[in-house]
Amino acid sequence: MNDLRAIGDACWKSYDSGEWNRAIGGSTAIPVAEDIAYIPTRGVVGNVTAVRTSEGLVLFDTGSTGRAQQIYDALRAWDASPIHTVIFTHGHVDHVMGAELIEEEARKRGEPQIRFIGQRNMPARFARYITTAGFNGNINARQFGVPGFRWPTQFRTPDVIYEDKLEITVGGIAFELNHARGETDDHTWTWIPHRKVIVSGDFVIWAAPNSGNPQKVQRYTRDWAEAYRAMAVRQAAALVPGHGPAIFGADRVATLLADGAALLDAIHDQVLAMMNEGKTLDEIVNAVKLPTDLLSRPYFQPTYDDPEFLIRNIWRLYGGWWDGDPAHLKPAPAKDLAAELASLAGGAAKLAERARELAAEGELRLAGHLAEFAVRAEPSNADAHRARIEVNRQRSDNERTLMAKGVFNAAVRDSQAVVDPNAPPPPRRNVGIG
Repeated sequence: MNDLRAIGDACWKSYDSGEWNRAIGGSTAIPVAEDIAYIPTRGVVGNVTAVRTSEGLVLFDTGSTGRAQQIYDALRAWDASPIHTVIFTHGHVDHVMGAELIEEEARKRGEPQIRFIGQRNMPARFARYITTAGFNGNINARQFGVPGFRWPTQFRTPDVIYEDKLEITVGGIAFELNHARGETDDHTWTWIPHRKVIVSGDFVIWAAPNSGNPQKVQRYTRDWAEAYRAMAVRQAAALVPGHGPAIFGADRVATLLADGAALLDAIHDQVLAMMNEGKTLDEIVNAVKLPTDLLSRPYFQPTYDDPEFLIRNIWRLYGGWWDGDPAHLKPAPAKDLAAELASLAGGAAKLAERARELAAEGELRLAGHLAEFAVRAEPSNADAHRARIEVNRQRSDNERTLMAKGVFNAAVRDSQAVVDPNAPPPPRRNVGIG
């Protein structure tokens, strides 16, 4: 365990999620303080943090369905006390789906009912998840490369709901819960004053802040920056993130929080200023200067979400869905536009040929458009689909972020199903951060 803490400390200078996953192996409790430990898991499933009190354990999150047993076993190897309270940091499925298991275990052990706490917006999130189960299954299958993924439709609603702040005491230990919007609208970060520890949830994930995801509901970049500033006021000695290794040392915690606020402010403020100048979304996306120095930090590298997607989400928050292009306000059906362009070019084969040429020249964005037009113009044209496969494979290979790779790889799979319906499916992955 001490070795794992040392490995986590070394991530401050050079972080690789694959190396971290290999180091932790499975689910293991790593000490944060004498009475606090966190349990990371391989893949993209959220950390679980546990605090030992005289009345029982206080947990932050419960993990995913597939990892819940591993997490529970690791918890019990650290402490066998009853679980008194669970604080959900937010409602994403890699953080809340272990609730059923721990309640069942408590019943088997004859222990009191566990209290669950969440922010006021969480029940509405769970209700939305149920009504959009098919849609969420589809987008997560695409994002994480898990064809056929089935979205859950049963969730543990919190017993205690709070609005902005909540202070509780369990076994003489105080917990100060704070709501802020960021990756979700129901997010909680918690201050544990007796150890000067912050449990941040997914405000910190050892990657660029996930405030852009193109397939999910609205995220809140400015609010996220404000949350970093609010945490910084506490001058914490340690911070346990939603994913990745804990950060130890007041200087490191302060540096991460300051860098995070500066990173988000830099993108947010540029977008808002250009919106006020009357620029279109396309103009803004191509004009924003990303803070590359901050994005090079080990804890903020763009490996999950793409900073370009943050720009689009900021626009969506303030400006709605129309991007400023009159042709996009009431556009022609995509297949009709593709057919017209194919006719002008001399057929789908010409579009596919040009897509390959552009890809070879490194013009992958243009190539992506033409490959897509080719298959929409002639959906049964195998060569057009082969060009789409080639272009999107190259696009995926040239991306760092899981978000972009997931979309491009899904396009590859869709076209492979046309070209070779008998091709084997790709290996399954865990569905994790939202």
